[in-house]
Amino acid sequence: MITAKNPILSGFHPDPSILRVGEDYFVATSTFQWFPGVSLYHSRDLVNWEALPSPLSRSSQLDMQGDPNSGGVWGPCLSYCDGTFYLIYTNTRNFHGIFKDTPNYLVTTTDIFGGEWSEPIYLNSSGFDPSLFHDDDGRKYLLNMRWDHRMEFHDFAGILMQEYSEKEKKLVGEIKTIFKGTPIGATEAPHLYKKNGYYYLMLAEGGTMYNHGVQLARSKNLWGPYEADPLSLLTTRNDPSSPLQRTGHASYIETPDGDGYVAYLCARPIGEKKRSILGRETAIANVEWRDGWLRLKDSDTLTPPTEYKVFLEEHKYPCSDIRDYFDCDTLPHHYKTLRLPLERIGSLTERRGFLRLYGQQAITSCDVQSLVGRRLQHFKSQSTTYLEFDPKTFQQMAGLTVFYDTYNFFYLYMSRDEESGQNALRIVVRDNLKFYNPINGFKILIGESKCVWLRVNIDSLCLSFSYSLDGEEFFSIGGELDCSDLSDEAYVDIGHEGHTGTFVGMACQDLTGERIGADFKFFEYKSLE
Repeated sequence: MITAKNPILSGFHPDPSILRVGEDYFVATSTFQWFPGVSLYHSRDLVNWEALPSPLSRSSQLDMQGDPNSGGVWGPCLSYCDGTFYLIYTNTRNFHGIFKDTPNYLVTTTDIFGGEWSEPIYLNSSGFDPSLFHDDDGRKYLLNMRWDHRMEFHDFAGILMQEYSEKEKKLVGEIKTIFKGTPIGATEAPHLYKKNGYYYLMLAEGGTMYNHGVQLARSKNLWGPYEADPLSLLTTRNDPSSPLQRTGHASYIETPDGDGYVAYLCARPIGEKKRSILGRETAIANVEWRDGWLRLKDSDTLTPPTEYKVFLEEHKYPCSDIRDYFDCDTLPHHYKTLRLPLERIGSLTERRGFLRLYGQQAITSCDVQSLVGRRLQHFKSQSTTYLEFDPKTFQQMAGLTVFYDTYNFFYLYMSRDEESGQNALRIVVRDNLKFYNPINGFKILIGESKCVWLRVNIDSLCLSFSYSLDGEEFFSIGGELDCSDLSDEAYVDIGHEGHTGTFVGMACQDLTGERIGADFKFFEYKSLE
């Protein structure tokens, strides 16, 4: 037996869809506006996880150019039938206000470990969080929540289901609302399972903040009616003391021995403001069937524990290096770009041994932006990169960013100071729509140096930048900064929605339109916990 701690996937890993095929376990999570779309992980023991190639790695599969902050890939569902893996996903093009544009797609592969996924099949756009259910008779059904813009404060209008024809590669037959939800509201994230003569709907309710939770409903008939569980499966809405908060959006598996588990999302808020700067993460809980319903194992509460038990043989993977040199043909799986594939914004082959980013639009752009980053996964960390850059004007910038989205970020960059004729370092911060510059004098002159090491240290809710011209001695720049607004909770104060997580990475802008290149030799991320 192994006792493991949650979360299993730290940092921004929301909306987990867990799947078992034989002795292999897989988890797919949402990536929102980050490309490639859908993060995919594999395990043999439900404790140790290795990253697999993302399924949505081509623009033909996922076009997110212009998608809003927190748009893009929502609620993927991973399933398997007769030698084929199926992935359903939403590419949310618009969601602010009462209207939403949420086209849903399907891709498949027979080789999840490295094979190519198919071109997408368009399914529908009636709502988000789609999933695919494979019934015993070989028929398949698409489920998704239904969005109703006419319903003030009650726009989550229940769960739709329609049959999917594998032969015709499209949805066919009647569209039916099979469950309208409970009084908790905000019913979404449907997954359908068959167990002991019942069809079980696993659902998220209560919204993805502190009222979030997992609900079940069941029926003897596929099309319903479905009765709601008189309790719930898990939630922390009534337990503010739990270190795992905002728990919900779950999916279910059983091991070959019949042990049950749910993978669910959670967040770990810190500080007086209760800010989740790492975003929503993935956790696992032991569950069991009692009196016809799924319950947390050996528990009479709805609060999932911070630990879980696994009765499988341990299977570890090699530890990844904390420093990534860019002498490679493809980026390691833990790197993402904003909305667009790397070939649209940069190159690993233009200058061998370096990641070259071509200056594009401003760091506030939701269109074409050159930014490559990786998730912030620890409350205490240090990230460092080495930059070679030769700007000709103040409108050409490159550097190191800590980035939640275009409304909330910190950016230490090199540019040209035309007044002195030298290169200069500056910091710009965008904090809930407001900009400010924390450096006294607004710049640090570094002469004609075109090479600089840039570093950021994060300690809980404090952030500090430093720089070096020799890679040995680092100098503080900008002082200590409050980074608590790099969180979903910060959006509550400005009336927006934010559902992503913090990334640290490299960026380049050229507001002249000349697309100047910036070269990054390595990126190092290490935990200080």
